[in-house]
Amino acid sequence: MSDTPASSSRRPLFSPHSLLAGSGVLWFAIAAAGQWLFAYYIIAAYIPRTASGEFERWNETGLINGYAEGDLIGNLGFISHVLLAAFVSIAGVLQLLPMVRRRFPTFHRWTGRSYMSVAVFLAVGGIILVWGRGTRMNDWAALGTTIDGLLILVTAGFTLRHAIARRIDQHRRWAMRLFVVVNGVWFIRVGYMAWAIASGGAGMSRTMSGPADILMPYAAFLIPLVLLEFYQRARDSSSSAFKFTVAAAITTGAGVTALGIFGAWMMMWSPNIG
Repeated sequence: MSDTPASSSRRPLFSPHSLLAGSGVLWFAIAAAGQWLFAYYIIAAYIPRTASGEFERWNETGLINGYAEGDLIGNLGFISHVLLAAFVSIAGVLQLLPMVRRRFPTFHRWTGRSYMSVAVFLAVGGIILVWGRGTRMNDWAALGTTIDGLLILVTAGFTLRHAIARRIDQHRRWAMRLFVVVNGVWFIRVGYMAWAIASGGAGMSRTMSGPADILMPYAAFLIPLVLLEFYQRARDSSSSAFKFTVAAAITTGAGVTALGIFGAWMMMWSPNIG
């Protein structure tokens, strides 16, 4: 949501357009920090365990067991999926930075190609892991992950199509949609923790079968997608009221994202490093 016209710097500080652009920058800055914290967690938690051959310790890092004795193909699929998630967390942020696009266009193109290729691999691999290997919290979460994976394939296709046709504005819009759905798993973790802190865990259960547990895998990518669509429409709109309303919604979303990142770092990620 950080892609704003260069002319925005010449607008009044508190104009509807400036507030809308500022809300997008605020959300993206918070999300970028959270993305790179997630990447750091993956690298710090999984690479030392893998390099030392302590594969069974993968299961110490979260809700889902990744290592299964005797399942060489499944274990390779799991660890490649996890480590590539760190790549997309880092590369996705770089792809959306206007400075990187302008100053390093070749890097942007090649990173973009790698990002889309890895995203497609993760989408297909994630669906296989969920339904073929049973790497899931519950069937509702598995269905949500599957829908998100299919959306990754669709958005990656449109992102590539518009890039090849040099329809840059459409390419960027679809790239932002791709960014959201590629990070569906990240949004689930952040969403869970934001809800747990804000509500005291209402609707959540240890068996992951509560109403909040069932809804979160869908809300985690659908709500950011809806907010992104409103943001993009507000940028094109001439309605000051619409811009103000969307700016307020995005700013609220930034606060929720920050709360969820804090909770995820404190309760999910940092305790499992080392």
